[in-house]
Amino acid sequence: MRSLSLACVLVSSAAALLAGCTEEAAAPPEPVAPSPAPAAAAAPPVSYACESGQSVTVAYPDTATARLSYRGQEYVLRTALSASGARFVGSGVEWWIASRGDTENATLSRLGPNEEVGTAVLERCSRPASGPVPVGPAPEQGGPVPASAPPCRAPQLRLSNEGGDAGAGNRVANIGVQNIGTQPCSLTGYPTVTLQDAQGRNLAAIRSEQATGSYFTPGQPPAPVVLAPQARAAFELAWSAIPNEGQGERTCPNAARIRVTAPGDTSPASLDMNLAPCGGRVKVSPVRPLTGAPQPAPEPTV
Repeated sequence: MRSLSLACVLVSSAAALLAGCTEEAAAPPEPVAPSPAPAAAAAPPVSYACESGQSVTVAYPDTATARLSYRGQEYVLRTALSASGARFVGSGVEWWIASRGDTENATLSRLGPNEEVGTAVLERCSRPASGPVPVGPAPEQGGPVPASAPPCRAPQLRLSNEGGDAGAGNRVANIGVQNIGTQPCSLTGYPTVTLQDAQGRNLAAIRSEQATGSYFTPGQPPAPVVLAPQARAAFELAWSAIPNEGQGERTCPNAARIRVTAPGDTSPASLDMNLAPCGGRVKVSPVRPLTGAPQPAPEPTV
């Protein structure tokens, strides 16, 4: 009888213990409130003075965003591919900034129909440079574009005709320059252009002249352009299609090829291209970044 009672007590104790363990395991743990993360200090907005007398105020909350205020309107822009400086697009406008010496230059443009590339400059602005320009990642490369790089050399460059425009006896062609090497390189200033005939002879009667800015953006000074691998830049080649009869010119010489020497280099790269410049000269713009996919267009030869 005593053995039976003892067994009952042990069984009852074990059942109570098991019930207690089961009840505790089924209960969810108390939630632990996370420690509040310290709030990141918001970057203060900066103001740019523009040539028109207007001002543009921009806040850069991160390297991928620009919040721009202009003429009482607010625009939210996101970073876009650029081979130089920092470029932001959105809300129908493009904001492009780049530092040169002690000055940070900026251009506000209206986006074209594709909403990707600025086509009409609204303002040219500047401010004293107080630090590095915020640069977001380059979407096609998956990493940041370096702030500087050694000069580009002919073996790592590929030329292309990116189309152009014609009007009032003038012709302009956009000459693309692509970095086909494996390392970043830079282009600053004006390339040297030599024209050749179909037999590969230099057309010495046609001189190449530097033109400040370009046909589309006159007066824009040269600025460094850093090309990541596979990135592209461009410069404009402009000429007259009307013979200079005052100098006795009746027909204009035909060129079949251009040879381009990058700024700071001595070896040229070549591109087959038909053009007939009149007046004994062609105008060459500074190198500028080229964004977006190539747009096929007929060569402006007539």
